[in-house]
Amino acid sequence: MSGCCDKNCSLDALRKRQRGTLQIVLGVNAVMFLVIVVAALYGNSTALLADSLDNLGDALTYGLSLYAVSRGATVKAKVALFKGGLIFLAACVVAAQITYKLFVPSVPLLEVMGAFSLLGLAANSLCLYLLWRHRHEDVNMSSVWECSRNDIASNLSVFVAAGAVWLTGSGWPDILVALGLVWLLMRSAIRVISSAMAELRAAT
Repeated sequence: MSGCCDKNCSLDALRKRQRGTLQIVLGVNAVMFLVIVVAALYGNSTALLADSLDNLGDALTYGLSLYAVSRGATVKAKVALFKGGLIFLAACVVAAQITYKLFVPSVPLLEVMGAFSLLGLAANSLCLYLLWRHRHEDVNMSSVWECSRNDIASNLSVFVAAGAVWLTGSGWPDILVALGLVWLLMRSAIRVISSAMAELRAAT
């Protein structure tokens, strides 16, 4: 006789797959945060800094998601709600950096922006590929997928900004792209928080 019913075995297998994927993307994002934040500070790029904070937020998000994998719907919804708050906080940090740049303007190093945005794009494309099959499984994995999709848009935006800095010789493209990333982060935070609130209402 089987040691568990089919439903429980399937659920255990699903959780095991989710944990394995989350462990990989957590490691990738933690490493990329350390690499890109150093590059952002060296290259004096607000857009690249936004990208690095996105990686930090994702690493924290994946860690929380690992905790929530084997928990119930209410816990998953609460974790998703917290993740939405982290995304919102990252947007606020980038907005503060943009404000600083408006008063203390500077031109970022476009070579650093271009090279590290492409490195981030490669890493985040791998994460997106790994998370693709999990995107509709539950609110926990759906919010993880949302974060990963944002990363791709962020990397591409920073690369475009590097080209615009090269063309114009100005730091304004860096600031404008950072503004776009703030909007993207805010929009994502609202979506994740709304989904989590809906799950909490349904659970209670």
